[in-house]
Parts: sequence; C-alpha cells; structure tokens
Amino acid sequence: MATKQIYQLKITLQEIEPPIWRRILVPSTYDFWQLHCAIQDAFGWTDSHLHQFTYTDNKANDPIIFGIPYEAEFEDDVVALAGWQHNIERYITSDIGTILYTYDFGDNWRHTIELEEILPYEKGNKYPKCIDGRRNSPPEDCGGPPGYEGLLDTLFDPDDPEHDDTVTWADSMKGGKFEPEEFDPSKVKFTKPGWRLNKLLDSM
Repeated sequence: MATKQIYQLKITLQEIEPPIWRRILVPSTYDFWQLHCAIQDAFGWTDSHLHQFTYTDNKANDPIIFGIPYEAEFEDDVVALAGWQHNIERYITSDIGTILYTYDFGDNWRHTIELEEILPYEKGNKYPKCIDGRRNSPPEDCGGPPGYEGLLDTLFDPDDPEHDDTVTWADSMKGGKFEPEEFDPSKVKFTKPGWRLNKLLDSM
C-alpha cells in the first residue's frame, strides 16, 4: 500500500498588492472538486459562482480545464472535465506544469497554485488544514482586482461620500465586520465536499 502523502500548497490571488494568499495542506489523493472546496473555505469565498482549474503542461500545446462540465455555448468553447473525476496528484507537480484556479468568471479571481512541499501523512491530523496566510479575501461581487482596489480606497477614506454605504455593504457581504488586513488561519473551517457535490449534481 502506498504511503499517504500531503501536499503543502500556497495559493495566491493574482493582481493584488500586497498579496493575498493561503497555505493549505491537502491529501495528494484529492480530486479537483475537493481542492476547489478547500480553496473556497480557505479564502472565505461562498462558492456561488463558477470556477475552473487550468492545467498547462510545458510539453503540450493546449491546456486542460477541470471544473463543472456544462455544455459549451459556442463552438470554440472548451468543455471542462469533471473535477471530481480527476485527481490532483497527476497534475500538481513541481516541474511539469502549472495550475491556475479561476473563481467567478465575471470578477475573474485568478489564483496561482504552487506546490511547496510533499509531506508525510500524520496520523491524528485532520485534512485539509490551513496553516498560514495573509490578508482577508475580497468580498464577493466587488468587481475583481480593479473593483477591489477602488473598494479599499473608499473604505480607507472616511471623507468619501460613499464611505458609510460601502462599509455597510462590505460587512454584509462578509457576514460581519470586514477587516481587509486581518486573517487568522485557525478560524478557517472546512466543509465536507461530498455534500456540496451531491447538491451540485442534483441541480444539473
């Protein structure tokens, strides 16, 4: 029997400065749906928009897309492979290819996924696990990186005429007081991806 392994992944939001990132531990046996759920929980996203993983192999011409295999709208669209049918250990490696995770095709939150270490499974530990990170994640539906930059400008300027309304909106979207610079990995709670998948499949 193969020894269980744990992937230490650093996941960083692109186009955001200072960087917003999370460091999580996940089993190498995870599929892409399970990794998607772990990323959602680590960043505090609500899983209310579509997502996809884009795998680019330095030896292949075309990327491979993993996500939810909805029927293509246009002839040239690439239909995603079902994320729950493909394991990450075949694609997340340190030197063969790269993985990009995109959440919400409107706001276009793109995340770089980096495999930092392959660790032994420790009996008694619960996985997935968030062990580090920086800065709170942006509220949903704020317009992607450009919109978030404008949101922060308004939040940090009490003289802005939209300041109070923006504070109220951001707090409501985050389910509590929104502190852009605060993040505590010990407060990350991971949900079970199985029931979320069943809910998705029932709706398809």
